[in-house]
Amino acid sequence: MPAVIGVAVIVVLIILASAIRIVQEYERGVIFRLGRVVGAKGPGLFFLIPIIDRMIKVNLQIVTLDVPPQDVITKDNVTVRVNAVVYFQVFDPVRAVVEVQNYLFATSQIAQTTLRAVLSKVGFDQILGERDQLNSDLQRIIDDLTDPWGVKVALVEVKDVDLPKEMQRAMAKQAEAERERRAKIIHAEGEYQASEKLAEAAAVIARHPIAYQLRFLQTITEVSAEKNSTLVIPIPIELLKPFQAAFGEDASAFNAALQLEREEEQSRQKP
Repeated sequence: MPAVIGVAVIVVLIILASAIRIVQEYERGVIFRLGRVVGAKGPGLFFLIPIIDRMIKVNLQIVTLDVPPQDVITKDNVTVRVNAVVYFQVFDPVRAVVEVQNYLFATSQIAQTTLRAVLSKVGFDQILGERDQLNSDLQRIIDDLTDPWGVKVALVEVKDVDLPKEMQRAMAKQAEAERERRAKIIHAEGEYQASEKLAEAAAVIARHPIAYQLRFLQTITEVSAEKNSTLVIPIPIELLKPFQAAFGEDASAFNAALQLEREEEQSRQKP
């Protein structure tokens, strides 16, 4: 008799243990009674009818889903490998259990196919430069597809874009050519601005001839500051105009002689 009572007590404890359920704050328990959905319970402690009721726990926390790298051919026929990350959570545990067999796997497959479909409709430059818009489009499309399952997609982010080595070299050449183009434009703009300033300076010197003499003396001062063994000072033609006006043709002969002397001096200075 005591043995029968002991067995009965053990059976009762087993039944009570199977009837008691505890659900955490971030979980919900979907109850099935004889195959029909009763509803979602939790969090806390509640009791089930043994043998008749069955419970499936559903996690309501945000899930971070890593989308594997996908081979995508863009609109401009560039082959890239792109991966992404999806943040989603279950907002209706009953639909997440009833409407789809495995909502985690289903959401992962939807994210992969949507990533390939969306990126194949845009160009390569858009993938690199319009990342925010693409993330928004992916989030909206995936959320619409998973909404019947009771799944809310909060955020989708494209992480890495891997290019073939040939494309990387082509992009490097393009970037280098772009930098050279900018450098040439900047140099040409500098030359243009310098020419404008030189033209203004020439206009000032034309109005004031003495300014030419002052500039000549300043150049001599700058050259003499250097440690040179030989200093060649050219004589401006303007300084000879008074002699030419005074002596006429003799001044021309004087100029020719002076020019000859310059050539001889330059020939002696050559090694």
